Order: sequence, then structure tokens, then C-alpha cells
Amino acid sequence: MRIATLQIAPKLGDVEGNIRRANELLKKGKSISMGGQDLGIRIGAELLRPEILVLPEMALTGTIDYLSDINRVCPGYNFPSLEAVRPFLEPVGRGPSAAWARETAQRLQCKVCVGYPEIETNASTEETNFYNSLVIVDEAGEVIHNYRKSFLYFTDESWASEGDVERSFRELTFPSRQGNENENGMATASTIAGDVAASDTPRHAAEKRVATSFGICMDINPYKFEAPYTAWEFANRVLDSKSQLVILSMAWLTLLSKGGTGCARGPAGDGYVQLLATAAARKDDKQVVIVFANRAGEEPAADDVKPPARYAGTSAVIAVTQRPREGGLNGSGAGAVEAIDEGRDFDVKILCWDLLGASDEGICFADTTADPKMVFGLRSKSREV
Repeated sequence: MRIATLQIAPKLGDVEGNIRRANELLKKGKSISMGGQDLGIRIGAELLRPEILVLPEMALTGTIDYLSDINRVCPGYNFPSLEAVRPFLEPVGRGPSAAWARETAQRLQCKVCVGYPEIETNASTEETNFYNSLVIVDEAGEVIHNYRKSFLYFTDESWASEGDVERSFRELTFPSRQGNENENGMATASTIAGDVAASDTPRHAAEKRVATSFGICMDINPYKFEAPYTAWEFANRVLDSKSQLVILSMAWLTLLSKGGTGCARGPAGDGYVQLLATAAARKDDKQVVIVFANRAGEEPAADDVKPPARYAGTSAVIAVTQRPREGGLNGSGAGAVEAIDEGRDFDVKILCWDLLGASDEGICFADTTADPKMVFGLRSKSREV
């Protein structure tokens, strides 16, 4: 599968400006490298031809900022109330975020996932609810799913209601593409040069069905930070549903200074590590592809007391693979990650196809049929490095 995320640094409330920036980044595309060397060539999203494009939480409206670590919590100050977020609320499928998703999905012929603030009004009771949501639009521009954030951070609680965790799972149907692509799913040179007309070869053939789980940022943390971290509610739902694909729309922050966010250090946050560890803890034959679509950028402090909000970036497309062990060392590649379950009979690896820097804006792209850029093997706690 070809998967893309768009890591963007949206400005709070500047929906039109954020849409322009998103379009610019998709057109600018991805820098192509070979053997670690930048070839000075960029390929736009049209030629990358992703099957699914994922944007961050509240991607085009700006986000509710929050920052926490073990010793302190800095409450969010953007959209601190319902009245602050009200001008940007959108009914499902009827707002600027959905309109952009429809246009982009039809143009790129892929599914598009965009985070946005939702308003829902019951026509019979006139009761109104608000949600931190993720809309999923298909290749025809139709809304096929709408997921609502289930585990709210306390700044979400000032305006949003909890979503239903049962809606975090859906089987997505993807058309199998044929023609005008090489073995890695990229457009061929003749297609790039415009020598192959779209009508020459059918763009889609047989369909493939992919069990998919959705989450938004805080969803991967313990519920209200009251449940123990070892509960791993989200990760266990992913495994229980036998999901093959996990879509995470994020607005994760970092405690690093501005100067320390320039390089990619791996997907940030304990929740990321917990998700990977839990996926690896169950002994069964599986591969789960996880898409971390985070935002980048920095927003200034609201006053002299609060620090600026720096987003962690590091959007990534990774997979946890677990196969019966055939002997030899446990894992290979760039490093090792400590696992929970010792004495396993499975060979567990973490594959990474692409990873953006913390401060980068642009496309994170992966073709999961191609070799990953990095491979990490898991080892038991008792195994020495």
C-alpha cells in the first residue's frame, strides 16, 4: 500500500491560509534520494499516487495546545472554550475541511483523512453536540466514515464530547491499481513525462479490503490519565479488531527546545512506544502498519507564565511484524527495542519506511511493498545488547 501523511504547521484559525499551504506542500511533493544522497528531484503527490493521505488533528483550523510530562502540566490556551472554537465548527461533510478533503481525494484518486472540529445537531430534539473528529473521504469524494476522539484531553473537555470507541474501527476498501507504475508503486517515467494517457490503462482493478483502526492523539494514552499505562486500551482495541492498518491523526507536542527539534529522533511520546510494545506483546503471526500523522511548528506563549507550544512532528509510517521464529538472533537492522514478553517464539521487528523531522513541513510517504529504510529487532529484557 502507498501511504502519505502531510506534516503541516497550521496557523490557528487561518483556515484559508492553511488550505493554501496544504496545497503548496502537496504540489511541492517529496524529495527523492538514492543511497542516502538527495538527487535534487521532487515528486508531487499526483505522481506519488498514494492510496490514502492522512492529515493531523484539527489540521486546517489549528489545534488545541497541550503539553505534559511527568512533573508538570501546561494547560492549553488555544480554543480554551466552546465560544473560542465555535466559528470553526463544521457539520460532517459540510465545511471547509471536508470540502478540501473531497477535492483532494478526487484529484489524487485516494482516500483522505482530515482532523476537524465537528458540530452535530439532532433535527428532532435540536440538541447540539461537539466533537474533535476525523473525517474520511473516498476517491469519489464521498464521506465514508467519521471518527470522533474518544479519550479527551482536559482542554478538549472544555468544548467537546467523547466519541464512541466502537467507531474507531472500519474496514476500508481500496481499488487495486494497475498500469503506469513500477514495481514499487511509483508512476513510471513515461507517465511522468506525460507519454501515457490516462485512458490507455485501467487505473483500478480488483478491490482489497483492509481492517483499519482510527485514533486521535490522546486516544493512545490512558483514559483521562486515570487508567494505568499498562492498560493500553487503544492498542488492545487494535489487536482485538485484528486491524491491519492504524491511522493516527496527531497534534503531539515535544519538550525539546526549538533548537532541538531540527532532526528526526523517531516518533515522539511514550504513547507511541506503548502502542508498539503492546502490538508486539501478543504471540501471533501478524503485520500491523501504523501511520503517525503529526503536525509541526511552534505557537507562541499566551503569557509570560506559559511556554510556547512546540509540536513534535516526526510523522512516520511504520509496521510491527511478528513471524514464527526460524532460529538465529532475534531481530536485525538499525537497533533493538526492549519488549515486554520474554521467551517469545516469534521474530518481532519494527519496520520504518519514512520519518520526517520534528520541524519539517511536507509529505511523509511509504510504499509498504518496498523495503523499509530502517528495521529494528525486538529483544527480551534479559537479553544483553
